[in-house]
Amino acid sequence: MSNQAAVYSANWQPSASIQVLRQRAKLLQSIRSFFSERNVLEVETPALSQYGVSDLHLRNFETQFVGPGAADGKTLYLQTSPEFHMKRLLASGSGAIYQICKSFRNEEAGRIHNPEFTMLEWYRPGFNHQQLMDEMDQLLMRLLKCDPGERMSYQHAFMQYLGIDPLSASREQIIQAGKTFAIEQLLCEEHNRDSQLQILFALGVEPNIGRERPCFIDLFPASQAALARVSPDDTRVAERFEVYFKGVELANGFHELSDAQEQRTRFERDNQLRAENNLPVMTLDENLLSALGAGLPDCSGVALGLDRVFMLALEKSELSDVVSFGIERA
Repeated sequence: MSNQAAVYSANWQPSASIQVLRQRAKLLQSIRSFFSERNVLEVETPALSQYGVSDLHLRNFETQFVGPGAADGKTLYLQTSPEFHMKRLLASGSGAIYQICKSFRNEEAGRIHNPEFTMLEWYRPGFNHQQLMDEMDQLLMRLLKCDPGERMSYQHAFMQYLGIDPLSASREQIIQAGKTFAIEQLLCEEHNRDSQLQILFALGVEPNIGRERPCFIDLFPASQAALARVSPDDTRVAERFEVYFKGVELANGFHELSDAQEQRTRFERDNQLRAENNLPVMTLDENLLSALGAGLPDCSGVALGLDRVFMLALEKSELSDVVSFGIERA
């Protein structure tokens, strides 16, 4: 036996302290109490699905199932969100529901990103997106001890911080707006209008909002809201909102689209964009489309990144400080 002492990695230890994990558990308990008080049912849905997402900006993790009917292997996808399965429950008559679960996105890892993360998603039949923003505001005040959030439309935010109207600006005006950030060339090379606007939003709007209290941005361009209803007041925008606080995007919500044929058309449009960007075309989720065809109740839903909320609530600087094991220690 060697006399040399074995050298062990320190990566076996959790990335968050045990005290922080106790605080995290209390926050989770508070969330469950919040929904219990409102008679919203907690549900669980699969992490694996036969279908991935068609969204241009999302990447599923894939795995192979080998079993009955799949001796040669069948591709399954880890879910980027529990949305599609939860909508199938809503169409089956579940009523108001919420879920706290792991979601998976094959993206970057860093200060506010981890490929595996904890999602809170909930749906409220009978709510429009404004009512759901009200409820989100109440939850954030409880968890973050913050003041009520401010609200502004996507259009107003662009006009206030970038000086252009994102709903009518020409390509030249969009590129001109990028001069402040020395990204004219990047915008020139990008031929998708929504991608151009998303770059400008990230650089010119996000750093200026939600500094002292959460900020709700709503009425995104309809082309950026594949799962939301188009506004009856302005067909250029959809009833979608996002929430930002202290430089962090926390949530994404919709007054949910319930028209199965329109949803199919939007998924097909997503796949066309994927093909144009040399990304794999995804098989449409026929189970979701069938559920919408059977009848999704008028409802609004929202997905909230809990690890990010906990990071802010516990005054930590990165996600790894509030999860038991970040990806580098997983």
